[in-house]
Amino acid sequence: MKFSCALLVLAAASASAAPRPFDVRDLATLDRVSDQVLSPDGRRAAVHLRETDYEANRGANGIWTVATDGRGAPVRLTDKALNATAPRWSADGASVYFLAPKDGVNQLWRVPAAGGEAIQVSRLPLDVGSYKLAPDGKRVALTLEVFVDCQDLACTRERLDKTEKSKASGRVYDALFVRHWDTWSDGRRSQLFVADVGADGLLAGEPRRLSRGIDNDIPSKPFGDDSEYAFAPDGSTVYFGARNAAGSAEASSTNFDLYAVAVEGTSAPKNLTAANPAWDAYPLPSRDGKTLYYLAMKRPGFEADRFDIRALDLASGQVREIAPAWDRSASALKESFDGRTLYTAADDWGQHPLFAVDVASGKVSKLVDGGTVAGFDVGARQLLVARQTLKRPSDLFVAGLKGGKLRQITRFNAERLAGLKVGDAEFFTFKGWNEETVQGYVVKPVDFQPGRSYPVAFIIHGGPQGAMNDGWSYRWNPQTYAGQGFAVVTINFHGSTGYGQAFTDSISGDWGGKPLEDLKRGWQAALARYDFLDADRACALGASYGGYMINWIAGNWNEPWKCLVNHDGVFDTRSMGYVTEELWFTDWENGGAPFAEPENYERFNPVNHVAQWRVPMLVVQGEKDYRVPIDQGLSTFTALQRRGIPSRLLYFPDENHWVLKPQNSVTWHETVNAWLKRWTAQP
Repeated sequence: MKFSCALLVLAAASASAAPRPFDVRDLATLDRVSDQVLSPDGRRAAVHLRETDYEANRGANGIWTVATDGRGAPVRLTDKALNATAPRWSADGASVYFLAPKDGVNQLWRVPAAGGEAIQVSRLPLDVGSYKLAPDGKRVALTLEVFVDCQDLACTRERLDKTEKSKASGRVYDALFVRHWDTWSDGRRSQLFVADVGADGLLAGEPRRLSRGIDNDIPSKPFGDDSEYAFAPDGSTVYFGARNAAGSAEASSTNFDLYAVAVEGTSAPKNLTAANPAWDAYPLPSRDGKTLYYLAMKRPGFEADRFDIRALDLASGQVREIAPAWDRSASALKESFDGRTLYTAADDWGQHPLFAVDVASGKVSKLVDGGTVAGFDVGARQLLVARQTLKRPSDLFVAGLKGGKLRQITRFNAERLAGLKVGDAEFFTFKGWNEETVQGYVVKPVDFQPGRSYPVAFIIHGGPQGAMNDGWSYRWNPQTYAGQGFAVVTINFHGSTGYGQAFTDSISGDWGGKPLEDLKRGWQAALARYDFLDADRACALGASYGGYMINWIAGNWNEPWKCLVNHDGVFDTRSMGYVTEELWFTDWENGGAPFAEPENYERFNPVNHVAQWRVPMLVVQGEKDYRVPIDQGLSTFTALQRRGIPSRLLYFPDENHWVLKPQNSVTWHETVNAWLKRWTAQP
C-alpha cells in the first residue's frame, strides 16, 4: 500500500511538471528585455528588464548586467524598489546610469557597475524624459517638459502646481494638436537641455535649454527617445531632430529637420536639413566627427515612406544617400569602430534582420537572419543583439562584427518557457493581387495532431503599413490562440512592410481594394495547403487598420466567417479625418483632407455597407485612444445592435490604442477567446 501511494505521489508530481499550453497569463507575466547597451570595453552588457507585478497591475522595471562571454548568469544591478529604466554606461565603464522616480519625479541616477548603492545624480523639479551622456562624461543632455516661455524650470513647476491646486478644469486651445496618442496637451513642450556634471558626479547648476526658439517636441511624441539627439565626439555640439512646422500645421506635417547647437546654449540651433521637406531623423555623428549619418524620407506627409541612409559632410554641407539601391526601410543606425560600416535593422520578408552597410560602396549584407532583431549595439569586436521569434520572446545574443553564429548570453524566461508548449509556425507564399507574390504564415495549435481539423483565428495586422513578422508580441501574439486550440493564419497583404517600397505604397488610396483581394486569395491558399484548417469554423480578427478591415469585411466578404473581432477599428473613414490627431496620415491615405477629397474618403468607407453586415462581432475600444477615437468603436457597436446582429462591446476606460495593463490584457484575451470559442464550437 505504501508503495502504491508513493507511485501516486510520483505520478502527480510528474503530471504537475508536464508542459502545458501557453496562455495569456503567461504572456502578461513574462519578463521583457529592452534597451541593451554594451560597456565601453565590450565585456558586459546592461539591459532593462521589465518584470510584471500582476497584483499591482503594472510593470516592475530594473537594470541587469551580464558578461558577454556568456560566463555566469545575469545580475540585477538596481534595487526592485527603484523601478529603474534606460541604462547607459559611463565613459570609463565604472558606472551605469539610469532613470528612476524619486518623490514622484523621474530623476537621473547612477550605480557602480560592480554593484552597490545607487546615487541620485539629478534633483530637478521636473521629470527627466530621456538623457544621453557626453562622450567624456562631463555633460549630460536631458529632455524635460516645459512651458517654452518660461526662463527656468521653477517657472514651469510653479505653473503646474498652480493648475493642480485650481478647481477649474477648462483648457483653451487655439491650434492643433489638442491631444496626441493618449494625452491632452497642457501647453508644455518636451525640450532639449544640457547640464554639467560636477566633480562629485552630480548635475551642477541649472540645465541650459539648447532648443530655445523651437516650439516643438524633442524627442518627438508619442514614441521618441534619446536616439533623436546625439553629442558630437568632442562633446562640443549636440545634434537633434525636431518637427519644422508651427501651429495647426504641426498636425499635418512630417517635416522633421536635424539641427546642430553648441553645448554652451548661447547660440540658436542651426538647421542642417532644411532642403528636405520630408522626414529627417536619428542623427549619428561619425566617430571622427566629420560626418553626420541619419535616416531620411523623400515624400512630405507620408509617414511610411522608405527611411534611407544619408551622410552629411559637416564641412561642405553636401549630402549623399549611402545605399540607394537597397529597397528596404531602415529602423535604426549605429557605426562600427573603424568607421567603415553602418549597422541597421529592417523588415524583410517576414523577418526583421540586422544588416551591415558598407559606407563607401553602399553594399548591404544581411548579418543576423531569422526572427526579429528587436535591438542591437555595436562594440569594437562584437555585436550585441536582442533577438526574438514567433516562439520565443527577446533574449540577448552576441555575434561577430560580420555576423555568423549567434551565442546566447541571457535566458530570462527559460524556466517558465520550459513548462509551456507553443505552436509551430510556417511561412507560405501565394499569388495575390495582380498575380504578385504575397507572403503569409500559419501557426499550428498546441498539441497539433495530423488528421484533425482545427478552428481558425484569421489575424489581420494594423498599420496598415506594417507586417506580421517572425517576432514576439505582447499584444497580438498568435501563441495565445494556438494555446487555446486554434490554428492561426495571417497575411502580409499589399501595403505591408519588408517587400519593397512599391509594395508598401500600393495600399494608399486603396484600403479596401488590393488588401482585400490578398486576404481572399491568402485564405484560399492556406485552405488548399493546410488540410487541418477548418473552413467552417473560422473567425477574423484585427486592430487599427486591421479593425477597419474587419468592418470592411463585414459588408464585403462576410461569407467565410463565423465571427469577427474589431479592436479600435475605423468605422467611418470620413469622420476619421476629423477626429484623429495625426492628420498627415488620413490626408496621405486619401489624397487630401476630407473636405477637399470627399469621394476618396467614401470609396472604401465601411459605414456605407452596414446594410450588408450579418456576422457576429466583438468590438473592443479604449477610452484614451485618440488615434482611432472612441466614436469609431461606439458607432460600430451601435450599428451592430441596431441591425440585430449578435455583438458585444469590451470597453477599457484606462487604455489607449493598445491594451497594456497586465490585468486588462488578460481580460482582453479571455473575452476574445471566449467569443471565438462561442462561434466556432463543434455543433
